[in-house]
Amino acid sequence: MKLVKNIEENRSIINKVSDKVSDKVSDKEAEKAFKTIIEWIGENPEREGLRETPKRLVKAFKEYFQGYTQDVKSLLSKTFSDLDGYDDMVVEKNITVESHCEHHIAPIIGVAHIAYIPKNKIVGLSKLARVVEAFSKRLQTQEKLTVQIAKTLMNTLDARGVAVTIDATHQCMTMRGIRKAKASTITNYYLGLFKEDLSYQNRYLNFISNK
Repeated sequence: MKLVKNIEENRSIINKVSDKVSDKVSDKEAEKAFKTIIEWIGENPEREGLRETPKRLVKAFKEYFQGYTQDVKSLLSKTFSDLDGYDDMVVEKNITVESHCEHHIAPIIGVAHIAYIPKNKIVGLSKLARVVEAFSKRLQTQEKLTVQIAKTLMNTLDARGVAVTIDATHQCMTMRGIRKAKASTITNYYLGLFKEDLSYQNRYLNFISNK
């Protein structure tokens, strides 16, 4: 019980520190920065259509990057141990991914597929999607996002194996730079039985490839 209490106290301290860090920049300061950028691109931030845009951008960015305020592990805190002998993989496909790349802050749009093999506990299916959402709502690379989801599920659920696949398009490639509109990126990350036993990996890939 003492260990649990210490963990909760440490978590509370971390959350308070995070809040203080985010409070260092006020909404007004962020609005001023957006106004400067609007001027920098050659627009007039005082014209009617743009007058409220900095405020709208602050509101939108809070939504785009709300993952920084979420404790991802707490999303998986409620589990169920009544498996009734179930020991095969649980697969959830086509979870929407909406993120932003950390290099150009351009949208990353796609889907994630997740599988895990429970040991002693399972989690509500909506929680898998919430984990994807929490990590997606941060500045990301697709590779890092894939690993973060997989490791969090593996460690928090004490699973026998975890597999994560993300298939996404990056607007930094489709709207700028190389401008390849049809290019998409696929990343995979395997842990536990999915990495050790190719039969699990092959079954998983077969499941997610079937529409």
